[in-house]
Amino acid sequence: MTELADVGGAADVAGERADVVVVGGGIAGSAAAAALAGRGVDVVVLERQYEFRDRVRGENMQPWGVVEMRRLGLEDVLLAAGGGYCERAVLYDEMRTPAEAEAAPLPLGMMVDGVPGTFSVGHPQACAALLRHAEECGARAVRGIGDVEVAPGGAPTVTYELDGNLREISARLVIAADGRQSTVRRQLGIGLHQVDSRAVLGGMLVRDDSWPDDVEVLGTEGDVHFLIFPRPNGLVRLYLARDRAAGVGGPERAARFLDAFRLTCCPGASSLVEAEVRGPCAYYPGSDSWSHRPYAEGVVLVGDAAGWSDPIIGQGLSVALRDARQVVDIMLGDHWSVDAFEPYAIERAERMRRLRVSSRLATEARCTFTPEGRARRGAIFAQLLTEPLTLGAMLAPLTGPEAAPAEAFTDDNVGRILALA
Repeated sequence: MTELADVGGAADVAGERADVVVVGGGIAGSAAAAALAGRGVDVVVLERQYEFRDRVRGENMQPWGVVEMRRLGLEDVLLAAGGGYCERAVLYDEMRTPAEAEAAPLPLGMMVDGVPGTFSVGHPQACAALLRHAEECGARAVRGIGDVEVAPGGAPTVTYELDGNLREISARLVIAADGRQSTVRRQLGIGLHQVDSRAVLGGMLVRDDSWPDDVEVLGTEGDVHFLIFPRPNGLVRLYLARDRAAGVGGPERAARFLDAFRLTCCPGASSLVEAEVRGPCAYYPGSDSWSHRPYAEGVVLVGDAAGWSDPIIGQGLSVALRDARQVVDIMLGDHWSVDAFEPYAIERAERMRRLRVSSRLATEARCTFTPEGRARRGAIFAQLLTEPLTLGAMLAPLTGPEAAPAEAFTDDNVGRILALA
């Protein structure tokens, strides 16, 4: 474990002032900290972890998220952290032969101009690299903190525990990036709305040098929806979506997880069953959550602290970087008042609403393991190229929720799609 004296100058920040205090040094928090510190803003980042661990978090950045990554100047940072691009996706399904699926790959480089495809990077590696980058840009990072208390207002303060002692920082603004269970959000009384999915999503990191590093895979067979996201150097992140009623726990869950990749519709996945396990196996219930007003006087929430998208459509990294970039843009315009963040709240609310529509349709199409669900899935994919509103809603997770026409996300269009078959 790294000694505190070696990181970030914790002894320097006790009782002092900063322009910005970022609570949480993950993706959104560190991205915002780096962008602000690089422009001369005095930033302190408070992070609980000394070292980031694999907790099976999202690692696939959609093409619209790549745009945000580049706008924040983070592409080289995340490439150096082991990230890489996938240029095509193969959509396997029990209703088509492997040859049919492989003959019609989805060209991911066509989703957003100038973006070669999706971008995959290890979540703990990305967090560590972004926090180091923030420090290199001039931010001061304090690792190993305990409880945090934020007092909002025109001159907010942050009190936190470190090595058994309480310390306090005053700031012009606090950015809360402390995740789904955000203590800052709860202290401010900012409520979340949540819709639960009927699917659970499990993940595991493996090493398989035989798997191509430029092809990702999605598909449905039997009672599982499977996703395969390769990274450079033979690493592959595997995901399985199952019905909530399915048994996914127990001491043999990792073996049963890998055994699910004995797939008829995707025979190449059989090599993954014997792959070298490189991380834990964990399942999480799917859900969408959002806040209509992710800010208060002196405090603004970003990333999962402000609400999240169902992981079935893999939006976590893209949402986090969009949040960070928008908040940074507002602040660099020297607009730090509480009202300055209303446009961010409005855009984010509509963005998350549209993503909720897409995640609902994805769950209905890919994770309804019944004859009716199978028929609906076939009907939806049969009309993708002929019905623009269906295509817009289904591809929004790749192209960005604002890229599709507003009509694609109406109740009438969702009802029409769900009534197919």
